[in-house]
Amino acid sequence: MQKTPFGKETYLYWYEIMLLMRRFEEKAGQLYGQQKIRGFCHLYIGQEAVAAGCMTAIRDDDNMITAYRDHGLAIAKGIPAKECMAELYGKATGCTKGKGGSMHFFSKEKRFSAATV
Repeated sequence: MQKTPFGKETYLYWYEIMLLMRRFEEKAGQLYGQQKIRGFCHLYIGQEAVAAGCMTAIRDDDNMITAYRDHGLAIAKGIPAKECMAELYGKATGCTKGKGGSMHFFSKEKRFSAATV
């Protein structure tokens, strides 16, 4: 059996963060289908492992800039899922105070920005 450089804690972290991202996206897709989330909603389903792996490779003080499909990366970077969902609803409690929507998540504290051109 080949040894891996990652321990049990890392695998457990990956599983937990990927599951959180998947459940968040499933709920966002459901709410979008019910027209409770307005505007664009680019889901991150199927890309959860990318975000989980990125978080293992970067430090907390590294900046992250992404584009369209940013929900999973924002959650993985540490923006609370509750703030992300509030942003999708356009609420003032969202990560950009409800002004950015699905494609413009932002957190100065977590050093995260979604730049969509």
